[in-house]
Amino acid sequence: MQSFNNIPILNKTTLFELLSQRVGKEDTKLSQIPNPTLLHNAAKAAKKIAEAVKEGKKIVVVGDYDVDGISSTAIMAEFFKQIPYPLETIIPNRFKDGYGVSPNILKRVNADLIITVDNGISAIEAAQICKKRGIELIITDHHTPSEILPDAYAIVNPKLSACSYPFEEICGAQVAWLLLGLVKKELKLSIDMKQFLDILSIAIIADIMPLKHINRTLVKEGLKVLMRSSRPSSVIIRDFLNKSSITSEDIAFAIAPRINSAGRLKDADIALKFLTAKTTNEAYMEFEKLNALNEQRKELEAKTTKIALEEVQNQGQIPNIIVAAGENWHEGVVGIVASRLVNHFEKPAIVLSVKDGIAKGSARSLGNIDIYKLIKENKQYLTKFGGHKMAAGLGLEEKNIEMFKESINQSALTLSSSDFIPKDEVLGILDTQDIDFELLSMLESFEPYGEANLRPKFLLKDAHIVDIKLMGSDKSHSKITLRQHLHAKKTLELIAFRNVIEMPKDKKITCNYTISKNEFNSKVSLQLLLHKVY
Repeated sequence: MQSFNNIPILNKTTLFELLSQRVGKEDTKLSQIPNPTLLHNAAKAAKKIAEAVKEGKKIVVVGDYDVDGISSTAIMAEFFKQIPYPLETIIPNRFKDGYGVSPNILKRVNADLIITVDNGISAIEAAQICKKRGIELIITDHHTPSEILPDAYAIVNPKLSACSYPFEEICGAQVAWLLLGLVKKELKLSIDMKQFLDILSIAIIADIMPLKHINRTLVKEGLKVLMRSSRPSSVIIRDFLNKSSITSEDIAFAIAPRINSAGRLKDADIALKFLTAKTTNEAYMEFEKLNALNEQRKELEAKTTKIALEEVQNQGQIPNIIVAAGENWHEGVVGIVASRLVNHFEKPAIVLSVKDGIAKGSARSLGNIDIYKLIKENKQYLTKFGGHKMAAGLGLEEKNIEMFKESINQSALTLSSSDFIPKDEVLGILDTQDIDFELLSMLESFEPYGEANLRPKFLLKDAHIVDIKLMGSDKSHSKITLRQHLHAKKTLELIAFRNVIEMPKDKKITCNYTISKNEFNSKVSLQLLLHKVY
């Protein structure tokens, strides 16, 4: 069992100091966001886009089927609507088209100028086709570039070695939004760029960008815009969540999976139509489709996760990098299944779907392990790959899976055990008496929580269980009533969602939990959520 000897005892003052150190003393203001001209080639790209608008050229935006790619495309579409200018948008279908701007996609594109959003940094072949066909190509992306770059008119990516943008951990939608800020100047438009922050904040949260510096500011402001925007999709999101204020976790756990489900299971166009709907009725209709797809996604994911877990456990000793593959596993859920394996084994996981001798899949990481780097070191076995430190996509022939698995685990021998420690460690132990609305208010002041600013987790050590009740229609959630110390007057209620907790023999529990606000029937209460039992 894990040792908890070094876990500090916290009170409200020490907790406030800890959280202040984590996010920095002062928040960046919107006016302090670094100038988009610092993005390498952004000014050149903006001039070309403005020129194409003035000359009435055919402009096509090619996005991606995840939340970031859909949001990037939506921001582009909404911006051009306000010029107004006829913009064509294409989001590839995961199953028919594959990823990003590809030779496949180009077969059905007729354009003078193509702008990619959240993809394109590895589109070498597509760039050559554009050259041959006389199509100018502007790539905007945030994924890690390889040594060889596509031959495009301009590449705007904060991770390019030539780029001097002061904060490189931004998502695809941010790159697109910053570029459009320059297009606005070039065309002397009076479009307020703040109006897109509702969509932008969803992309930043969903793409698990570190919530520090400008990301923290944009999400904080974006959630405020989301609360008041008349954009039909934002109205529907507010109605659906039905809360007095929306947090980053509401977006991460309730909204992002729904937007993502379209591209995972059917077609990302459904989600794009939702974000760009002209009326609330239209937005509602698309959101209902997303809800249905999300339910389907959950079932598929649960089924595939169960099979993948069994496959990994049957292999005997769990390797440092888990590679699980299955015939005809649904391509759209392999990324989520990889995340589930990471949580279960506390090791990076690669999950592959095999069909007709070809394997396609997703990788997820944890702690301090750069999964993209490990995959790149073993690219000789792959037909394609791309991504960043915490998540990546890859493709290979089925016959190479075993060799790839051995080789990537060989590469992982250089990792130290500390690299595998998940970043969600507990901050300390709180006294029961300190858990009140004043504490909740203080915790709320450090929102938004997410990557690099996780909601604080606290430890309960050897707490005494008074009672455990199972809840929900399928009795899959647990409500645990406990006392921190045997003779404490105050009891605590911990909710464990999707987790059936059984009464231990000694009626004691050591676990971590978070504190959040629960709003139900206009009543506000403190909610303690159990995350992990040790």
